[in-house]
Amino acid sequence: MSKVFLITGAGRGLGTDLARQALATGHQVVATARDPQKVLDALGGERDNLLALSLDITSPDAAAAAVQATTDRFGRIDVLINNAAAFQAGYFEEISDAQMRAQMETNLFGPMNVTRAVLPVMRAQRAGHVVTISSLAGVIGQEFCVAYAAAKFGVEGWMESLRHDVEPYGIRTTIVEPGFFRTELLVDASTTWAELSLDDYAERTAETKKMWQSMNGQQAGDPAKLADALLKVIDLDEPPLRFVAGDDAVPAIEAKGKEITDQARASRALGTGLSHEDAA
Repeated sequence: MSKVFLITGAGRGLGTDLARQALATGHQVVATARDPQKVLDALGGERDNLLALSLDITSPDAAAAAVQATTDRFGRIDVLINNAAAFQAGYFEEISDAQMRAQMETNLFGPMNVTRAVLPVMRAQRAGHVVTISSLAGVIGQEFCVAYAAAKFGVEGWMESLRHDVEPYGIRTTIVEPGFFRTELLVDASTTWAELSLDDYAERTAETKKMWQSMNGQQAGDPAKLADALLKVIDLDEPPLRFVAGDDAVPAIEAKGKEITDQARASRALGTGLSHEDAA
C-alpha cells in the first residue's frame, strides 16, 4: 500500500537513500533539506510522487510550513522519518556551551519540532508512524562523542516515552540505532570540532580528530542496505520500538543490555528495600 513519507535531511547520506528507496517502492515522498535543489539533484529531478522542500529543523515555523505543504500536496502524512542530524565532536571541556546547545537544538529539539508539527495530522488520521534515527551512541557513550551522545540519549528517552502518548491514536514509534554507516555524518558539512583548546587534551584531541577524519567514507555499513531494511521495518503491521542496525551495533547493544542487567543485580543488596515504609 502506498504511503506518504516526510523525510528530513534528504539532501545527502542516509536521507537520500531512504527517499530513493521509498520512491522506488511506489510511495509518495516529501524530502527536505536546507537546500531543496540538493534533494532534486540527488534523486534525479522532479516527479509526480516527489516534493522537495526547504526545511531548517531547528525552526518550529519552518516545520509547520513543511507539514502544511505536505498535506496540501498529498493530503496526509503516514510516515515521518526524523533523519537530519549533525555531529559535534570533541571532549566535554573543549566543547563550548554554545556548541553544546547547538548540538541539542539540531539533534534533539529539531526532531521534536518536526514531530510536534506532524502529530496533529496523524492524530486526525488515527494512524501514522514516527521514526527517529538515533545511533549506537544513543545507547553507549563513546570517547569524543559527549555532545552527540547526550543529544541521542535524549532522543531515546523522548521517543520511548512518546510511544505511550500517541499509541491510543493509532500512531507507532520506532527508534533506529545504527552503528557506523557511510552516511556522510563525518563530512565537513555535518561535523563540527570543539572550538576550545586545553593543554591537557591537546595530544588526545589531535590523535582522535585524525582518527575520526580517516573514518569518513570507510565505515563498514552500507546506507542503501540500511534504507532497504528500514523500509521493511516500517512496512510491518507491528513495527518495533527499536530497530538496531549494523554488524557492529547489534552485538554492542546486546552487551550493553547484559551490562545493565548485571549492574542492577549487583545493586540489589544496597539498592532495594529503600522505601519510606521499610525505613520506618
